[in-house]
Amino acid sequence: MTPVGTIREILGHKGPATWTISPDATVFDAIQLMADKNIGALLVTQNDKLVGIISERDYTRKVTLKGRSSKDTLVREILSGRVIHVTPEHTVDECLRLMTEHRVRHLPVLDGGKVAGVISIGDLVNWIISAQSSTIHQLQTYITGCPTPSS
Repeated sequence: MTPVGTIREILGHKGPATWTISPDATVFDAIQLMADKNIGALLVTQNDKLVGIISERDYTRKVTLKGRSSKDTLVREILSGRVIHVTPEHTVDECLRLMTEHRVRHLPVLDGGKVAGVISIGDLVNWIISAQSSTIHQLQTYITGCPTPSS
């Protein structure tokens, strides 16, 4: 089974809300924002341009395990600068492949070079589950011969 749908569709349901932070902010501020918003990563932007991404994984590996202080370390010092990103036209299947291949859990979505949103592995899994539930419902309706609500 190939997951169906585009990132544009997912953003249409999820909304384009994206949390960002400056590369000049402290890692403490980034972790605090992630905790407040219950998210696992932040896009790092400067002058409305994506310059990187910082995740809980970056914090754990590049601050905690190195014995650094999150209040004395700037986001720019630990951000992942080589950002794998997608466009709204990418498919769910393509995004799943990219996430697996590059071992990332978040993909910034750029539309014409501007940030249009962010997609997490959880967003993709929820989309697939929803699509499967819809297919199951349609098949059950077909098998039992009951008219669909739209009929």
